[in-house]
Amino acid sequence: MSEPADVFTAEELEAARVLFAHPVRFLMGAVAIAGLPPADLPEVAFAGRSNVGKSSLINAVTGRLHLARASTAPGRTREINFFVADEQLRLVDLPGYGFAKVSRGEANKFQNLGRAYLRGRPNLKRAYLLIDSRHGLKAVDLEAMEAFDLAAVSYQVILTKGDKLGPRDLAQVTAETQKKIAKRPAAFPRVLATSAEKGTGIPELRAEILAACFA
Repeated sequence: MSEPADVFTAEELEAARVLFAHPVRFLMGAVAIAGLPPADLPEVAFAGRSNVGKSSLINAVTGRLHLARASTAPGRTREINFFVADEQLRLVDLPGYGFAKVSRGEANKFQNLGRAYLRGRPNLKRAYLLIDSRHGLKAVDLEAMEAFDLAAVSYQVILTKGDKLGPRDLAQVTAETQKKIAKRPAAFPRVLATSAEKGTGIPELRAEILAACFA
């Protein structure tokens, strides 16, 4: 796999940095499809297991400390949260899946909300499926990938918490993940390893977002 630095030019990385240096604000949280904002801006969505680091990654991408707030109990987020970057695009935080400390009925309710968003959002340019690099793809992640494939939503796998592994182990997990998604019909053919804490991969993820929204 090519290193992220080889994928984007210095100018593209800088353009992405500048966009997210502009104002980024929380727009709204939606608890039903009928409550979504108008589909008038390009959107990218972040999905992943509970406690995978979605809020931390969104904060790192936008350069804000507390824009996206993690629930005190993983798996309790019941809303689709929307953030607007420079009034040009939206970042969408989908409810986490797996290990929800609620009843199965409640868990299905807000996970189905995320699925309905994926199926019916015409301005969704790409979904980012976050995978904890320490654990790799789990069965519940494969279910999410099936949902993306069925909805024909372009999605890219983003490995989180990459600073918790050594370089060799992280490279191995990245390569293994790349191999597992190779034949997935809707999978974007590049796996990106990131660390919200160290900033690794964040400039490249910003550039991926801009490319998906405006290419």
